[in-house]
Amino acid sequence: MKNLRSCSQAELLSTINQISFAINDITLYLDTHPNDEAALAYFSEHMESRKELLKEYATRFGPLTLDSDKENCRQCWDWVMQPWPWEGVC
Repeated sequence: MKNLRSCSQAELLSTINQISFAINDITLYLDTHPNDEAALAYFSEHMESRKELLKEYATRFGPLTLDSDKENCRQCWDWVMQPWPWEGVC
């Protein structure tokens, strides 16, 4: 994965979407193959990458999910006031 700081908002969102798809796919596989060590390692690695990407995205552009806003907790519910990812940069 390239340096996250050099990624644009669109690139970062695209990478998050790709990793999220891979996680969803491997989750389905693990439902039927729960003892596959390689698949479990793949799942763990990609979950960690997704967590890092969501944290970077939240820091730079605002949270995509409620759980990615933990470090940016505020006294008010203001994260919904930011532009949505599909609205682009104003």
